[in-house]
Amino acid sequence: MTNTHDELADAFREKRIVVGVTGGVAAYKTCALVSRLSQAGAIVTPILTESAARFVSPLTFEALAASPVYTSMWERIEAHDPQHIAIARRASAMVVAPCTMNCLAQLAMGLASDVVTLVASAIDRARTPLLLAPAMNAVMWRQPATQRNIASLRDDGFAFIGPDEGWQACRTVGPGRMAEPDTILHALAGLLR
Repeated sequence: MTNTHDELADAFREKRIVVGVTGGVAAYKTCALVSRLSQAGAIVTPILTESAARFVSPLTFEALAASPVYTSMWERIEAHDPQHIAIARRASAMVVAPCTMNCLAQLAMGLASDVVTLVASAIDRARTPLLLAPAMNAVMWRQPATQRNIASLRDDGFAFIGPDEGWQACRTVGPGRMAEPDTILHALAGLLR
């Protein structure tokens, strides 16, 4: 085992990490993040928007996390009611990756219209870190509304990682590419320390 592996294991062992996945092509990268968290000893709870489930199957996340996947505000997987409060209370940290332009806007406006924004709205950010990993087209990233929402979310105590600059699915190069899973993993470990 390397020192980095030991450090990650120390940061994540028995920690309850909620991984919110929204509807962007970068959702495929989140599979690697969930796998790495599980390997580091975290108890991972994946939650996916309906749009995210169009990019990556909930079954993939269930297999990687060895845990049930939440895909609806209305579905009851556990006996706890209300479910979103129970998930938020148990969380050691939450990460939303990818965090789309739409998700950023919803969180900035205080809207909870899907399972990811609902759970995120129930996280007590004074005790539980909430990390956002934005991913979108470079033009969408540069929009004044997006930049206002990011400033507002930072003021509200949300943490950010990325986005990176690079090749995007729209066949352009620019800012808006989701940070790599290892970068997100290390940022999340830093927030937990």
